[in-house]
Formats: sequence, C-alpha cells, structure tokens
Amino acid sequence: MMTNFTDTPEGFRSGFVSFVGRPNTGKSTLTNALVGQKIAITADQPETTRHPIRGIVHRPNAQIIVVDTPGLHRPRTLLGERLNEMVKDTYSDVDVIAVTIPADEKIGPGDRWILEAVRKVAPNTTLLGVVTKIDKVGRDRVMVQLQALHDLLGGDCEVVPVSAVEDTQVDVLADVIVSLLPEGPKFYPDDHITDDDTRTRMAEYIREAALQGLRDELPHSVAVEIDEITENDERPGVLNVHAIIYLEREGQKRILAGKDNRRLNRIMSTSRKQIIELLGQNVYLDLRMKVLKNWQSDPKALGRLGF
Repeated sequence: MMTNFTDTPEGFRSGFVSFVGRPNTGKSTLTNALVGQKIAITADQPETTRHPIRGIVHRPNAQIIVVDTPGLHRPRTLLGERLNEMVKDTYSDVDVIAVTIPADEKIGPGDRWILEAVRKVAPNTTLLGVVTKIDKVGRDRVMVQLQALHDLLGGDCEVVPVSAVEDTQVDVLADVIVSLLPEGPKFYPDDHITDDDTRTRMAEYIREAALQGLRDELPHSVAVEIDEITENDERPGVLNVHAIIYLEREGQKRILAGKDNRRLNRIMSTSRKQIIELLGQNVYLDLRMKVLKNWQSDPKALGRLGF
C-alpha cells in the first residue's frame, strides 16, 4: 500500500470507515455506491460478505477507505466465529464506525448486541449512524428510525438517512464521513478503487451468481476458489479461468446444477460477463463443483479456503 503522496494538498483528510450492522442491512450496496463501482458482491441472503473489502473513495479534499466487512452475528459454525473475529480486528483499526440500520426494520436486540460488541473492541472510535434503504418506506417512518438510531447511539453522534439503490444522500454521507476523518495523506493512488486482488474478485463474482435464488442453508455452504488461470493455446487473447464451487454435501450439487444443468449454465454465463469486464479481455470459464464435507466447521478446510 502506498502512502504519503507528494501531491497531497494542505488540509487533506484521509482515513478508514467501516459499516457495521446485522447481516443484510445494505452495507455492501452502500460501499459500492460510495466507491462508484461494484467491488463488493450483493445478494438477498444474509452473511453474503466473507472477507473485508477495501474500497477507495477519491475526493479533491479527502480519501475515504471504506472497509466492507461481514455482518456481526451470533455464530453457528467455526466459519462464523472466524468471521466475527476478523470483523472485530477490523473495527479496532478504523477511524470511523458507521452503524447501519435499515429503515424498514425496527431496532432490536441484535442491533444492541452489535453496538455493545463494537464499543467493547473499539471504545474510543468515532461512531456514525446510517439509516439505510430509505426508498422502502415513507418519510414519517424514516424520521422515526433516525430518532431511534440517535437514541441508540447516544451522545452527539450524527445520523444520516441514505438509499444506495437510488443514490439518495450518498454524497451527503460522504461529506459527513470526511468531516469525521483526521488530516492525513493519500493512502492510495488516484486510479485505485480497491485493494482486492483479481482472483478474489473473480471468485466473488462466481459466488454471487451462484447465490441468486438459493434458499435455506445452501447459500452458506457455497464457497468458490479460482484454481488456475492460463492462456488459451488455441484462441490467442483468451484466458482460461478454471474455478471450483465447493459445497458441503453431494445432494447440494444437484440443487446448484438445476434441471438439465440450467442453473449452472446461468451461473457460468452471468459470472463470465463480469469477469470479462473486470479483466478487459475474453474469457473461457471452466466451472466445476466439488464436495468439501462440512467445510464451514472443518479447521483444515477453512484454512484451505483462506479463512
């Protein structure tokens, strides 16, 4: 990571902000909206994000590094425990923690549990409140939620309503975040939007496509690994991307493949388009499914998958 660029203007602000909240409160969608480009996958299922993703927001007077993390939750597996520890480590290193609450759901015990956990690992970090998904409810409901979140956070914490989907108040949120950051250097060059490596982004695009339409426990059983990337000897300019979708049980392969392999073909088509856009060149995507039995609770398997 590069620091201390010579063209950093006087009074420049920079720092790290992380969104915290229950799974599926719109943290990844908000990260993408702030960065102005898709760097974090989104899905209807909770607990979609599995590793911290840094997105860089460039402004003339500031640089915001948004660290998108998995949602804090009460873990049911060893993977869940490790994700929670990863998240807590992240919170202890950022300058601002933004507590996200969706406008269409009342504040509950889960939100209070998360706030308590945040204050325990980062007692001196500046807090900011963000009411997400304001496009889903009326103005009166938004006002009630803003007051409820302000009461939850206490003190002089600012609270901002946003809709990442409709790009409402996203610039206002960025302004508020900048005002809370310390003066500092540019951490990244102006052309950087994320520090995530290419293989990780490709694997995430495949996982996002695989999650679409899945129900119950199966989404949590899906993991993706890029096995190999090679030049195509028969088609110059084409990359061969070999990827593996890991599942926990044999029966899950039939569900993910779908009737006549239709679902698997859709996964390949959807993710291939995004990979081509990412790499800027044509891609042949070879996608295979393998069973890694109960990998979410197997320390050896988790290590192999990078958790």
